[in-house]
Amino acid sequence: MATGFHLSDAGSLGLHSMGLLAKKGKQGANSKEISRILGASEAHLAKVMQRLAKAGLVNSTRGPLGGFVLAKEAEQITLLNIFEALEGKLETESCILNKGDCPFDDCILGGLPRKINREFKKYLESRCLSEL
Repeated sequence: MATGFHLSDAGSLGLHSMGLLAKKGKQGANSKEISRILGASEAHLAKVMQRLAKAGLVNSTRGPLGGFVLAKEAEQITLLNIFEALEGKLETESCILNKGDCPFDDCILGGLPRKINREFKKYLESRCLSEL
């Protein structure tokens, strides 16, 4: 579960990889090409792509001519789908202490973390890969 606006290296790599695959269309790309373009470790990319495949967002083909393609049309994949496949469900109402309920009557940050999280989630929900 992701409790706030935080994008891990895996999350960033996943979003950028999916954007690249959307751009490539049916041609797709292999791990070596994606890692070269994004300047990422091929081993780290492989783990990210495996999680995206498990979430049903990409299809993979093994072998020398293998690689990755989107499992759905780019219009059907939101940035939130990708984010949550890699980071977990984005919670917008949780306390930044990760303790569930806030120990104070009012948020000491004036509710700003929840507002930012709601806006972040709204943005991710509203953007699909075809818009990149």
